[in-house]
Amino acid sequence: MSQLPSITDPNVLIGTKTADDAAVYRVNDDLAIVQTVDYFTPVVDDPYLFGQITAANSLSDIYAMGATPLFALNIAGFPSDTLPLDVLARILQGGADKAAEAGISIIGGHTIKDAEPKYGMAVTAVIHPDQVISNAGAKPGDRLILTKPLGIGIITTAMKSGKVTEKTVAEVVAVMASLNRSAAEAMVVVGAHACTDVTGFGFLGHLSEMVRGSGVGAVISVSRVPVLEEAWSLVREGIAPGGSRRNLEFLRDRLTVETGVSEEELLVLADAQTSGGLLIALPADDVDRLETELAGRGVTDVAEIGEIVADPDSRITLRP
Repeated sequence: MSQLPSITDPNVLIGTKTADDAAVYRVNDDLAIVQTVDYFTPVVDDPYLFGQITAANSLSDIYAMGATPLFALNIAGFPSDTLPLDVLARILQGGADKAAEAGISIIGGHTIKDAEPKYGMAVTAVIHPDQVISNAGAKPGDRLILTKPLGIGIITTAMKSGKVTEKTVAEVVAVMASLNRSAAEAMVVVGAHACTDVTGFGFLGHLSEMVRGSGVGAVISVSRVPVLEEAWSLVREGIAPGGSRRNLEFLRDRLTVETGVSEEELLVLADAQTSGGLLIALPADDVDRLETELAGRGVTDVAEIGEIVADPDSRITLRP
């Protein structure tokens, strides 16, 4: 990215500078276009569920900005020489059904022949230019709210070797396929200062982008962070995706880890998520109202996990 020319167009409200979730381009004083693109390889064996999870993940970046999606385009790679096209059809059907749940249509796309299946979407949305929720607006005193549990990457890695119970498989699939739409609607109603969704860089990675973009720090109470239960036993067995371990190593110098926080807990906090929840920063006085709005929309895996603090070095302090 450092080799690319800098963005000088004044209508680019959000580009690459703050590592935000989507690009935002101002069309006029009342309208901005929000765009994102995301795709990846299968995290589950069922093609239909893979399509649903991928669509939910692609839409998540739009919801993190507080925007309203309009439509999506499919992006796919498929090994047509080794897999029947019915598999691709099931992937696309899963994506279409999840898009319909979000209230949008998929109106086109592009597919290439590839050695491994890949699927995702480019999503277009709209928002008022003055109502964009960036990841760079957090302020000292804000509380941090997380809307989905962590541990998804650890569990999906263990699923590949059959080390996960059927109950946990169903649970993690439901989490990944769940839209962040309701959480975003609640956040917009209350008026969050900042938001990001927790995906491949893990909770710590996305929080680090938030605090660095905002010029602040954060203090996290590790015991308050929601985690899928079976992830704990798996990580103690040494099971975790390589991406989660790389996340943690990349972030160590930005962390202040207090006594009582274990290496396993650090790995869970850095775990690479697929279609994770929203991480929301908002004033302390608005937390109760947000939790009420979330509950009213059926969002139940919600936790207040820490706060934003003044810190020009943008460090993350982890307390037991």
